[in-house]
Amino acid sequence: MSTLYLVRHGQASFFSDDYDRLSDIGRQQARRLGQYWIARRVVFDRVYTGPRKRQIDTADEIARLYAQAELPWPEPVVLDELDEYAAEEVLTEALPSLLQTDAAVRRLHEQFVAAQEADQRQRRFQKMYEVIMARWAAGELTVDGVESWQAFRRRVHQGLDRIVTESPSQSRVAAFTSGGPIGVAVERATEMPHLMALRTAWMVRNAATNEFLFSGERFTMSSFNALGHLDDDPALLTYR
Repeated sequence: MSTLYLVRHGQASFFSDDYDRLSDIGRQQARRLGQYWIARRVVFDRVYTGPRKRQIDTADEIARLYAQAELPWPEPVVLDELDEYAAEEVLTEALPSLLQTDAAVRRLHEQFVAAQEADQRQRRFQKMYEVIMARWAAGELTVDGVESWQAFRRRVHQGLDRIVTESPSQSRVAAFTSGGPIGVAVERATEMPHLMALRTAWMVRNAATNEFLFSGERFTMSSFNALGHLDDDPALLTYR
């Protein structure tokens, strides 16, 4: 059996002009994961990343530590299939009309706007976000020119197929991605309903590792949302 470590990127720059950039905490999270692996002499046969800067930079933080420890780190292969679903585009395009037509969304948005503290703003944003994205995933909300939830799932499965096909027997593979693709991988391993994959994606913490065992047609989950490298510092346990 081979092992795939699917890693969510470190914390990005939420509520900033450029979300697709690791925060200082995100870089710390990535380095802690690298240190954890190095201490256990974990060596990989292949490394993949999604195309986003936050995904690539998470892998790069770990690569630098491996170089300092004189341990091998394969040149990462960028897979577009490991990109996140288009949440920002869905929100940007759908929210204005929803604020006019949907009282529930309008109320959640008003609560978000009224929030003063950062933690409160994140919690209230998440509530609004989950309502809108669940409707999009269920097909109740369509946005022209934006990849659908079903198309996103097919894309991620294609990326997982490529990783499985390219990886030699008994290999260890790391792939740096986002919560959405990890949710789809859990769906693949457990055969859960596809809308549960979206809810599962929302549970994945920054820099968490998720292990899957694969061989031929077999693809099973060994661990989910593992955070042994961060558990001793609550400040590094983040969702956004």
